[in-house]
Amino acid sequence: MLALLPEAAEVWLLRPRAKPLPMQRHPDFGALFIARHDGAKPYRLRVAPPAGDPYEIDDPYRFAPLLGEIDEYLIGEGTHRHLWRALGAHLVRHGGAEGTHFAVWAPNARRVSVVGDFNRWDGRVHPMRRRGATGVWELFLPGVAEGAVYKYEILGTDGALLPLKADPVGFGAELPPRTGSVVRRPGGADWQDDDWLAGRAARNAIDAPISVYEVHLGSWRRSSDGGRPLSYLELADQLVGYADWMGFTHIELLPVSEHPFDGSWGYQPIGMYAPTVRHGTPQEFAALVDAAHRRGIGVIADWVPGHFPTDAHGLGRFDGTALYEHADPKEGFHTDWNTLIYNYGRAEVSNYLIANAAYWLEEYHLDGLRVDAVASMLYRDYSRRAGEWVPNKDGGRENYEAIAFLRQMNRLVYGQVPGILTAAEESTAFPGVSHPVDRGGLGFGYKWNMGWMNDTLSYMQKDPVHRRHHHNQMTFAIAYAWSENFILPISHDEVVHGKGSMLGKMPGDPTAKFANLRAYYSFMWTHPGKKLLFMGQEFAQGREWNHDAGLDWHLCDRPDHRGVQLLVRDLNRLYRDLPALHRDDCRGEGFEWLEADDAERSVFAFVRRGGAGDAPVVVVANFTPVERRGYRVGFPAPGRWSEIFNSDAAVYGGGERGNGGAVATEPVAWHRQAQSAPLTLPPLGVIVFRQG
Repeated sequence: MLALLPEAAEVWLLRPRAKPLPMQRHPDFGALFIARHDGAKPYRLRVAPPAGDPYEIDDPYRFAPLLGEIDEYLIGEGTHRHLWRALGAHLVRHGGAEGTHFAVWAPNARRVSVVGDFNRWDGRVHPMRRRGATGVWELFLPGVAEGAVYKYEILGTDGALLPLKADPVGFGAELPPRTGSVVRRPGGADWQDDDWLAGRAARNAIDAPISVYEVHLGSWRRSSDGGRPLSYLELADQLVGYADWMGFTHIELLPVSEHPFDGSWGYQPIGMYAPTVRHGTPQEFAALVDAAHRRGIGVIADWVPGHFPTDAHGLGRFDGTALYEHADPKEGFHTDWNTLIYNYGRAEVSNYLIANAAYWLEEYHLDGLRVDAVASMLYRDYSRRAGEWVPNKDGGRENYEAIAFLRQMNRLVYGQVPGILTAAEESTAFPGVSHPVDRGGLGFGYKWNMGWMNDTLSYMQKDPVHRRHHHNQMTFAIAYAWSENFILPISHDEVVHGKGSMLGKMPGDPTAKFANLRAYYSFMWTHPGKKLLFMGQEFAQGREWNHDAGLDWHLCDRPDHRGVQLLVRDLNRLYRDLPALHRDDCRGEGFEWLEADDAERSVFAFVRRGGAGDAPVVVVANFTPVERRGYRVGFPAPGRWSEIFNSDAAVYGGGERGNGGAVATEPVAWHRQAQSAPLTLPPLGVIVFRQG
């Protein structure tokens, strides 16, 4: 037998019921020790270093390989649905010893070694075994425990050593700026959310109220003892409790995969299988999800399969070749973000990403994934000039491989993990983003309605005197509202890079700014489509979002900011409690314009309907600072209609102008209805009526 021990002065072979057997140093390779031994019998090694006391170790190479033939086959085929259970660093008991089993895909490497503090980062000590033609390398290291830091030392095809690489399927990582992988157990330790999981399909359905609170964990709130980011366990209490109080149905987290640079907000991940250690351990992240579920709140995470950073310890030229990325920068490099693009046409790479999606949904019980920058994946010429991109096989701009990848991802995760949702951030008119794969769609559950966001925000930023010239910006979205299952997003992207805050976008003096913002949120919550609002916007934070600081929570003590917060809370309650406001969010049967053409007075009125037996709702919006008395609106049924919501209510910071709590219709035909009522429309306000 052979033992590679570069730092040993002497080595003895220890066998049961036998004297220690001195091992001989190889005459040509001084780090190699030799002894005759029947490999079927267990043994240990006693190592005497050049200085210090001898110590005993288990020889990793006496342990049989752990990776099975089925795993090898599935990895080679690119069809391993639970790839993370085969690759990565797993704490196991093997051959009577506790330790860690390492496995990594590096098909073009000449040698791969596990290095860490446990072997003084010496790649000569623990070279891994290559498993057949799959390109997977594996080794069981006895004695390597949870918390151990490690990387892979890889000898490339040209014989040159590469920069040390983090584990592509590592379940933990060091705190940045350190870049090592850390041996961790993935997933939760004490899940208590069985009831939630059993019923979540109904909570994610297109006829359910879905109101999403988008959060950057590092800057939602800072601690009182020095302003550090909150831990997962603190967030499990504070964030979940707040989202519950506000009435949001889901929390959406900006990417939680490990990432080296804080300023990327997680959108340039390297540790795709590791919850960022900035807030705690994998089990503590799982506890955050579990806490949300126990409060009846779903958790969605942003997922970034569109690109990855070029940091030396990452996936770029992982085994000395363009393994995960394209070799040609016209296909494999994002000029906008200075990142690399995955080669979706390579089965193993596609498998790596699809398994990653399933990993977050299965191991961490996430309720959904919001897929970032889908448009950049769908088009080969995305943000590129002529001559800077490679057409597809038919000469077109569509990225067939990325399209196939997204379809396969959606097909598999929806089939593999019941009740979840996926949502696409897709900014073009690519057809069928949220249509089923078997009908030619991409298979997402939802699509962000970027057109609605851009149009309506543009309208709201204009002085009210000019809004009559842009009336269609508020009505146009209904023309295509049923073409996809839409989410209406007011996300982090609208409050960064010099765009200011939502409050800052609104025109007028401070009073008008708050009234405009209240009216805009009210229009959004009553408009067809699921809702998404970025943190801080719910209480009208005055400054642009800064990822290095917590939100300005002290503003909630001021009546005008507190009023916006209470308005959003009440809008969430209305939206959740009234089927007319959510049941047909994605179907045209639930919407009817009453007044879509009064551009001169910037007034909009419409009906929202639910199912049989659900009372309809009438919404009227006035986007000028003029109070309008006697403004006649048609109603779909005669009788008394209660004014159940008014964005101008005093509790929200308004002037309490409205209709005294209710109106009675008159038999005067109006707006294609047989009855109507004259209303008082508050300035820069939205009012909502329900029959009864």
